[in-house]
Amino acid sequence: MIDKPLEDKKNRVAYFSMEIGLDEKIPTYCGGLGVLAADTLKSCADLEVPSAGVTLLSEKGFFKQTIDLEGNQIEEDVEWNPREHMTKLENNVTVPIEGKKVYVTAWQHNIAGITGYQIPVIFLDTNLPKNDEENRKITWHLYGGDNEYRLRQEIVLGIGGVRMLKELGYRMRKYHMNEGHSSLLALELLKRRKDVEESVRIKKVREKCIFTTHTPIPSGHDRFQYSLVEKLLGGYIDLNLIKRYGGKEHLNMTLLGFNFSEYINGVAKKHGEVSRSMFPGYTINAITNGIHPPTWVGEEFSRLYDRHITDWRRDPFLFRYAVGVPDDEVWNAHMKEKKKLIDYVNSKEDSGLKYETLTIGFARRMTEYKRPMLVFSDTRRLRKIARKGNGLQIVFSGKAHPKDFRGKELIKEIYSRKEELKKDIRIAYIEDYDIGISKRLVSGVDLWLNTPEKPKEASGTSGMKATLNGVLNFSVLDGWWIEGCIEGITGWSIGGKETGEDDRSRYVEDLYSKLEDIMEVFYYDMGTWTKMMKNSISLNGSFFNSHRMIQQYVVNAYLD
Repeated sequence: MIDKPLEDKKNRVAYFSMEIGLDEKIPTYCGGLGVLAADTLKSCADLEVPSAGVTLLSEKGFFKQTIDLEGNQIEEDVEWNPREHMTKLENNVTVPIEGKKVYVTAWQHNIAGITGYQIPVIFLDTNLPKNDEENRKITWHLYGGDNEYRLRQEIVLGIGGVRMLKELGYRMRKYHMNEGHSSLLALELLKRRKDVEESVRIKKVREKCIFTTHTPIPSGHDRFQYSLVEKLLGGYIDLNLIKRYGGKEHLNMTLLGFNFSEYINGVAKKHGEVSRSMFPGYTINAITNGIHPPTWVGEEFSRLYDRHITDWRRDPFLFRYAVGVPDDEVWNAHMKEKKKLIDYVNSKEDSGLKYETLTIGFARRMTEYKRPMLVFSDTRRLRKIARKGNGLQIVFSGKAHPKDFRGKELIKEIYSRKEELKKDIRIAYIEDYDIGISKRLVSGVDLWLNTPEKPKEASGTSGMKATLNGVLNFSVLDGWWIEGCIEGITGWSIGGKETGEDDRSRYVEDLYSKLEDIMEVFYYDMGTWTKMMKNSISLNGSFFNSHRMIQQYVVNAYLD
């Protein structure tokens, strides 16, 4: 493959995201939002959709997690060198903060698609000698600091990102906001059109903007007091204008983005419904998320697909043919991936995990609504279930936000159960969850567990990654799994579609009764298990991928 030079800088889609997770060695992400952003841009490169990513450098990352023997999370800055992964650009722009000019430079990393077509990702950086100490730190910590720090970051991302693209010679056909962090870009676009009346300017900006919302929880949408907005952006904004479009009481970045976007979407059908109920009066569509197959398919399954489903990297719809792959080859590929995972986990801690034991994976941000402790609701019953066949083992991983003290307590509680149940159930917790660990888990466990409170799971892409590696999902019917679950065919649900958010006992009963059935199938009906693996790849892998997702964005949002 020969990389095609980045010559055409016109008619590209600018994809703005506070975080973009290209690789574990580039720690400019903390979770699903950033990984989705990278998968989106990778599929744009594969499909030759003219695009450019814009994000922050996050020079010190989110944080490096270590966990002590009692389960206490310890946070440290991440050490990495941008020069090893991207090119420092000589271009500078300024953004207005507190009446000062804050200088912004950029780094560039190019994503090469399967044809060699390249997508640039621009990383904005304020760590320049021209800036004072406070402003040099704006692009240090992803989601760090207080509300003022966050707004400074969003000024750099939204306003600085638009200015940097112009400085670099790009002429964008559309601006795609991946969540509300970049919504200030709309105000910068508005300022460019001073020669026409306000209603015309707003119409022109709306025609260029797209907004994807990921957050079904009201507290997850950024809000800033207008006193802070005026402090940082006084002289740049018309406060009366921004109150009309961003909210009367405080600046709601989601509302601001909505009001300046022609196309708005949630990230699953259910999430679209939830978003419409949260923001009545707005037309909110749904494009269900997908994942980038070449990134997330493990080595052994890549070889398997290369033998039986050639060209799957270019056209993931071809996973429909997975039903015809011989059972023994599917199982052998899985067991090779599983052995790699077990060896890795056992090398990290003395877990004593075994190859032949049913292995459950639970890995995501550690926070209350994800309910990581649901599986431990009745340890007596769980012990009884674990006596079947060769037993049961669970691998956990995930970070708690530094300010999420309940999330940190959940990690400690898992460590407590780990000690309590060690004679009956092997439990491991892999610290410092990142893209590399995620790849190992989604390709190496047997069963992917997801137990969120409904309807708080907007999409849930980790289960899609597991699917493409033949790992079966066992999940609450929320997010993508409402669309992907065919009971007993592609995996299993926990609780029915009508089970309420507060009906914990129903979820617990369904989890345990179905886990007993799952153990029975895994240990005594391998033909059914491998058939379900192939069903999952064929029915879900062929749809829940970022190539299909991008094609939907192109048709519904990117084309004029």
